[in-house]
Amino acid sequence: MSQTKFIVRKVAVLGAGVMGAQIAAHLVNAKVPTVLFDLPAKEGPKSAIALKAIEGLKKLKPSPLSSKDAVNFIQPANYEEHLHLLQDCDLVIEAIAERMDWKADLYAKVAPHLGAQTIFATNTSGLSINQLADSLSAELKPRFCGVHFFNPPRYMHLVEIIPCVGSDAGMLDNLERFLVTTLGKGVVRAKDTPNFVANRIGVFSMLATIANAEKFGIRFDVVDDLTGPRLGRPKSATFRTADVVGLDTFAHVVKTMDDTLPNDPWHGLFKSPEWLQKLIAAGALGAKTKAGIYKKEGKQMLVLDPTKGEYVGSGQKGDDAVKDILKIANPAEKFQKLRDSEHPQAQFLWACFRDVFHYIAYHLGDIANCARDVDFAIRWGFGWSVGPFETWQAAGWQQVAKWIAEDIQAGKSLVAANLPAWVQQADRAGVHFADGSFDAAGGKLVGRSTLDVYQRQLAPAKVLGEVVAQLGETVFENDGVRAFTSGDGVLVVSFKSKAHAIGPDVIDGLNTAIDIAEARFQGLVIWQTEEPFSVGADLSSMMPAFMMGDWDAIDATVRRFQDTSMRLRYSQIPTIAATQGYVFGGGCEFAMHCDKTVAALESYVGLVEVGVGLLPGGGGCKEFALRAAQEARGDVLAALKDYFMAVATAKVATSGHEAQEIGFFRKGDSVVFNAYELLHVAKQQAIALAESGYRPPMRGATFPVAGRAGAASIKGQLVNMMEGNFISKHDFFISGLIADVMTGGDVEQGTLVNEQWLLDLERKAFMTLLKTSKTQDRIANMLTTGKPLRN
Repeated sequence: MSQTKFIVRKVAVLGAGVMGAQIAAHLVNAKVPTVLFDLPAKEGPKSAIALKAIEGLKKLKPSPLSSKDAVNFIQPANYEEHLHLLQDCDLVIEAIAERMDWKADLYAKVAPHLGAQTIFATNTSGLSINQLADSLSAELKPRFCGVHFFNPPRYMHLVEIIPCVGSDAGMLDNLERFLVTTLGKGVVRAKDTPNFVANRIGVFSMLATIANAEKFGIRFDVVDDLTGPRLGRPKSATFRTADVVGLDTFAHVVKTMDDTLPNDPWHGLFKSPEWLQKLIAAGALGAKTKAGIYKKEGKQMLVLDPTKGEYVGSGQKGDDAVKDILKIANPAEKFQKLRDSEHPQAQFLWACFRDVFHYIAYHLGDIANCARDVDFAIRWGFGWSVGPFETWQAAGWQQVAKWIAEDIQAGKSLVAANLPAWVQQADRAGVHFADGSFDAAGGKLVGRSTLDVYQRQLAPAKVLGEVVAQLGETVFENDGVRAFTSGDGVLVVSFKSKAHAIGPDVIDGLNTAIDIAEARFQGLVIWQTEEPFSVGADLSSMMPAFMMGDWDAIDATVRRFQDTSMRLRYSQIPTIAATQGYVFGGGCEFAMHCDKTVAALESYVGLVEVGVGLLPGGGGCKEFALRAAQEARGDVLAALKDYFMAVATAKVATSGHEAQEIGFFRKGDSVVFNAYELLHVAKQQAIALAESGYRPPMRGATFPVAGRAGAASIKGQLVNMMEGNFISKHDFFISGLIADVMTGGDVEQGTLVNEQWLLDLERKAFMTLLKTSKTQDRIANMLTTGKPLRN
């Protein structure tokens, strides 16, 4: 199987529940036609269950779909009428309920219909892959494995591949290639142990947190305040995460551990607390039932107090003294202070860390191929910014191991199980090194996967302790940007500013980089070492001139911004924007002016300037007017209206595909599913353009605008919106100026103008708004609170 190129033309998903339907959604996001199966319905169309699930995908938030049309490529099916469709599927993923007997029955039903080369995989979150494989024929077993997606499948990076005994090695490699590049996933190969890697450790961490919260008397809302972003973990922290996952689902995973891990020293912990059982019995299952550990009554958020067995007002925070400890940058000092503190919240936090460290050290050899897989699984599956082994190693391996051993001896640890001998070796400095990560079962270091697909990841995810050499050779650097090359003829520019905001240093640096690229390179790529691509213009850099009323200086800055956009459009070498995360304001304008955009699927794109009382001043209004003129079939205004609304309402595309639909990106731009492949694809695009004899567009072309009649038509609709209280008077004023700019100003409909005409109008309107008190209030509010002001 591994000798020929593996192409996935079509996939079937068996089971149209929450996971099955969303896996199907992500497959069609990636343009993989998908058949979604479920049981035949007792009434109505036989495929009604699958049809209902497909309809449900359209309503979910955040959307599992990257474009509204993708859902049309999911084909509803049922096991009575459509089993013959499996013959044409290259991959079949089973995603039904976690019952071994139900799965075995389904396997018997579908197996005769699978193609001779079809990969058959189960999305079980914890059942034994080998036990499931026992119900398969000897012919099918080599093509069977576990493929465990995390919820929600579009957004969670992790997929665990779990081989069974006899899984074909080439099949596993082909599946990994598909998951990594086509679906954009981070793959960890797991051993066939209950709950595999991420859930085994992540759920243990939650159980340990729950146990320690009870031990130290910490309220649930305080636990969530302390165990979320303050620890580099998701906002949902611990108890909100349980609500989001579903308390019944959480309890089921815990029961799997209880049933299947009788010899685990921590087995006594694998029980759902009484308060959790009561919530489930009452139907309070979390977010999906609008009540769980938290519930909302009117405007008030309540949280369960397990000691009282009732809900109380939520919103209590961790103690300031403890939060100050968490702000300490040095991990060794932070853990020392947590352990030494007598504050119950500090003792609670140290206990949570200690118990997870204890657990992962004890079980590393059983559950994972190496420590790196543990850290990636928890980072990608549970959203931790730093994995547990990385955290331990950063804090000083020997010191932390000594503290854990002391706590075990003193009876403070959850269990008395001793640390494995390898942990306490005198020369051990950690588990991650330049040569690989520690495999406790084999007593050796394991290097990174050599699978060809990873050659596309020029800046792959790293763990602490790996050698992280600076990417490429620096060609030019200033305070705003670093420009580097890897010897392939492409100059890559990365911004160094906070959130990659665009200020004078970035603009100067980008212009210098374009000069250098034109003189010495084939192409230029704007790519950031981490998201976001850019949050837009650095408003704070304008403040000194603003405070002094030096309007000429600000006008010159805006002109320089526009000129830089135009340089990206008309430079002598191809320019590529490689976007991921936020692509806002000026960042969006730069991307719009590049020859091509290569967008990570999770690119969130918008011209959001109205949020600070401004309009796009770096060429965004001009660019939409130009695109409308190019697309118009005789009616420029009709082509312009959707673009106008995108700017006036600060519309944000929630995927690279949606950015194409709205028009921020072009239809021919690439959308890359794995953000780690972004730089590779962007460079290839630049090289391809250069190799095909690239010439910049001809400058100075004219195009028709909608004129004052078009602006009047738009403003008529704005009046209705203002009178209906949908927009404020200042919103009306801003939107009116946007309309004036995008329709070409005070000219007749159909008048031919050039880009500079619109850029001048745009800059003048930008300056007009900047001088108004309401816009100044909006800017001040954004700079001080980070939130938009509606005035």
